[in-house]
Amino acid sequence: MKKYHLFLFFSALLTGLVSCSSDDNSGGTEEGTAKVAVKLTDAPGDYKHVYVEVEDVMIKTSAEGSEEEGWTSLEGVNTGVIDLLSLTGGVSELLVETEIEAGYLHQIRLVLGDNNTVVVMNGEQKQEFALKTPSAQQSGLKVKVEQELEANAEYTFILDFDVDKSVKSTTTDGYNLHPVIRMGVEENSGSIKGSVHPTTEQTLISVQNATVNASAYTDADGNFQVHGLPAGTYKVTATPAAGLGLNISTVNNVVVGQGELKILDPMFLDGE
Repeated sequence: MKKYHLFLFFSALLTGLVSCSSDDNSGGTEEGTAKVAVKLTDAPGDYKHVYVEVEDVMIKTSAEGSEEEGWTSLEGVNTGVIDLLSLTGGVSELLVETEIEAGYLHQIRLVLGDNNTVVVMNGEQKQEFALKTPSAQQSGLKVKVEQELEANAEYTFILDFDVDKSVKSTTTDGYNLHPVIRMGVEENSGSIKGSVHPTTEQTLISVQNATVNASAYTDADGNFQVHGLPAGTYKVTATPAAGLGLNISTVNNVVVGQGELKILDPMFLDGE
């Protein structure tokens, strides 16, 4: 079966990782292990469902050799098909949690199978289409880690899959998958949690500043949580669906610290 290898390599948002060795890229390790977890969450898109098939999570601990050499599968990967649009309201999917040798971590790779589909609404009818990965995109999104992982430390990597930017309709053959993923390290970034009222309709939550543009949907109870935010000051906007007679609600100057869970007061979408 054909595999689509989406290279997810963590860079700018991983700068908070602590290095215990020299700055050389020799790929050496220190004694002991580090605990590593990889979680998947979703930035929303205008679709009913977006299913992706996770088959493996791999790491590369050396910068030496060719791009395809030196990959190792992590143990205990939770494989299977995941509906990205079910990962709302602060929900995330644990892909793997394991221990690896402490030391230099060069890259991480997520391997998807070919059972990737999108469900759209055509009036009252649901239509399902295969998600195709163009040949030019099959090598995926490449970002380097190039960090040392400390022995006895824990690292949780958050993969925020931007559905709206990743799934594109075509005029000829349905839908293509161009993976766009925002990365964060749970220990070195913060989160914003809150709720929106009324809760009868799903609401788009946007969290923005000069360098970050993150989003999520509220769940069935009106709750939301946006993960993987670098320390900084943000504007949080709740945008209801069109035609409901509800206004946009905005909270300015929300300060998030490193490793902090910022809880907002309820946001009310007053009627027009």
